[in-house]
Amino acid sequence: MSRTLLRHLTATIAVALLVVEAAAPAAARTPESPAPGGVRTVVRDAATGAPVPRACAALVPVDAAALAAVTLGEDQLGRYGGCADELGVLVSTNVAPGRYRLLVRPYDTTTHGWQWVGRHGGTGDRERAQVVQVRAGAVTDAPTVRLDPPGTIVGVVTDAATGAPVNRALVMVVPYVPHPKYDDHGPTTDEDGRYTITGLGPYHWPVQFAAYGLATVWSGGVGSRQQARPVRVRAHQTATLNQALPAGIPLGGAVVVDELATYAQVIAFDAATGDLAGVADAGSAYALRLLPGQRVKLRCDCAYAPPVWHRDAAGFDAATPVRVRRAPVVVDFNLD
Repeated sequence: MSRTLLRHLTATIAVALLVVEAAAPAAARTPESPAPGGVRTVVRDAATGAPVPRACAALVPVDAAALAAVTLGEDQLGRYGGCADELGVLVSTNVAPGRYRLLVRPYDTTTHGWQWVGRHGGTGDRERAQVVQVRAGAVTDAPTVRLDPPGTIVGVVTDAATGAPVNRALVMVVPYVPHPKYDDHGPTTDEDGRYTITGLGPYHWPVQFAAYGLATVWSGGVGSRQQARPVRVRAHQTATLNQALPAGIPLGGAVVVDELATYAQVIAFDAATGDLAGVADAGSAYALRLLPGQRVKLRCDCAYAPPVWHRDAAGFDAATPVRVRRAPVVVDFNLD
């Protein structure tokens, strides 16, 4: 991964821990709120068994609604995490009860690579990671983290219609909501459409690509992580993953709001998984590009007020899915 992305994720985990820590006493005093739990594991070198200090883990929720609780400039990593001490012991406290998967980021990505934590080793596929059940008032033991050497992915992103390179395309193994002002979050393509992702464990990784005016796709040109064609990363080697981005089908509409937020956005989430499927800046209108067959749930972060889900739903679970077909789709938001 780029140094910028590593710094951002470290900061994200640290801020999340501070927020949770600060909120924990209030939550504990609320009778209807379940007591928080925790997760404990040990981070080791897969080959030697030696402890690996300072590796950080994000507890990524399995629940799609919790995964969709992401906002401007954030990765879909959830709100909880922790970092290993000098003995490789990693403990995350004040975690809301629920089901999580662990994504581990080593401090030194020249020695070890990222991984989703499986029962007996790492994986690049979130869906193959071990699910950890956090229970109220208890500390749950997660599988031991066994870190492998890193590898690299390089490639070129092009426009599927013209074959031209796509500049400033986002390349992600963890989807995130881009910030219009602070856009140095992670790997992006250069003016020749080239990108590089370093520090990934030697597994099969699905990769997401996004660019302005084109559909957001997973590797293989599909709209769902579950259908993605993963790229095989090998230790100390470089894999190539080129991707063409299709124009997609327009999905857009009007946004009626009394006072528009400074950074207003409409976000599309995969209706089944909660993964980000597209992000569009919003003014009096917005315009997304999606693939035929996708089912998404839409949220408008457009006012200085809580976000609004399609058809004024209470949240992700209640939001009405929108099916993308071959014709343009219109979904309006009225926030008055």
